[in-house]
Amino acid sequence: MVASAKTIVISGYYGFRNSGDEAVLKSILTALEVEGKSQGVAITPVVLSIDPESTSSTYGVRSVHRMKLGEVRRAIAESDGLISGGGSLLQDATSPKTIPYYLAIIKMAQWAKKPTFIYAQGVGPVNRKWFHPMIRSVFRKCTYISVRDPQSAELLRSMGISPDDINVVADPVMGLPLGDSMGKGSSQELLGDTIAGEVSVQGMGLENSPGGGSVSPQELPVIGISVRFWDSQRRELNAIAEGLTSLMRSRPVHIRFLPFHQPDDEEASRYITERMGDITSYGGKISFYLEEQQPQDMLREVSRCQLVLGMRLHSLIYAANQSVPLIGISYDPKIDHFLRRLDSAPVGSTDSLQAEDLKRLMISMLEQPEAWKTEHQAHIDQLKLEAGLPARQIVQYLGHRG
Repeated sequence: MVASAKTIVISGYYGFRNSGDEAVLKSILTALEVEGKSQGVAITPVVLSIDPESTSSTYGVRSVHRMKLGEVRRAIAESDGLISGGGSLLQDATSPKTIPYYLAIIKMAQWAKKPTFIYAQGVGPVNRKWFHPMIRSVFRKCTYISVRDPQSAELLRSMGISPDDINVVADPVMGLPLGDSMGKGSSQELLGDTIAGEVSVQGMGLENSPGGGSVSPQELPVIGISVRFWDSQRRELNAIAEGLTSLMRSRPVHIRFLPFHQPDDEEASRYITERMGDITSYGGKISFYLEEQQPQDMLREVSRCQLVLGMRLHSLIYAANQSVPLIGISYDPKIDHFLRRLDSAPVGSTDSLQAEDLKRLMISMLEQPEAWKTEHQAHIDQLKLEAGLPARQIVQYLGHRG
């Protein structure tokens, strides 16, 4: 029997059609629901979103426009507390306006005497030192602080936050279940928007496959690719195109582009395919997954891959969630931080990626996927365990508050 009912406002980068951030929201909502049922507390979320209608219809929750501060203030006043996170909310790499906005939302809740919870955030980079005292002032009044990596914790400690007040946990998406519904992009739709033709292929190590020396397109190893625009000279995208083309020459694969943020990531993906040229003679194929309706659709696509090459952080987190071998390309410290938690490292950065290094690593991981899983599974299991801890702490606090 439910002993109490609590309303919690959730602030983050929601409603912007970014698959990774939507997965964070879905993960938080799921974890709160699970913990609420476990502890006898009915949790009613209210999500701050740039597109409240879409957020409400997608997740079945009440949503308020994040930029209509009057509505935000009323939602907070009527709530039992505020969650800020997850994601990379407190950073000034993308804009100097980001940190003041998210701190203002937290401060608004603190002025209303509501408990505030920092939920598995990735903090930094914070290049403008004058943000440090602002963050310190707000965070010192937070009821609970959790961050998704040790580097974020160290940055907060350097700002004057007590180490005893900081909990290092995993990104919430490490706890996202695959779900039961097949949704869009089921196995029948796997080919998607095909660029290369469906052809029988011959290639290294595949000549002895059943039925002779050819392998149908459906049997090709699938490499999921998540890229974004970052380097102004497109050095990393050019290197990826060269590395994938070189891989195709040596063995047939199905390259499956997974745009996490539309339309930019699809454009970055097509930039790569344009530089690969006609790959039909190599016997491989290329397709795009463009049917995502909710985060678990993309998670399922990742689960079907034999390997994931990602720039987007959550493409790598999705892969780890499903124990799919992964290769990260660093454009931001958060990539390095996550890979370090898996006891791994990026294959290169946006300004240093080498096509031959990429090809060599992809071949090695395609040939020995179980070795990768054996090496990293314990770290994955630990991160999955940690992913639910913030929700547990928050629900427990709210439940005991009466």
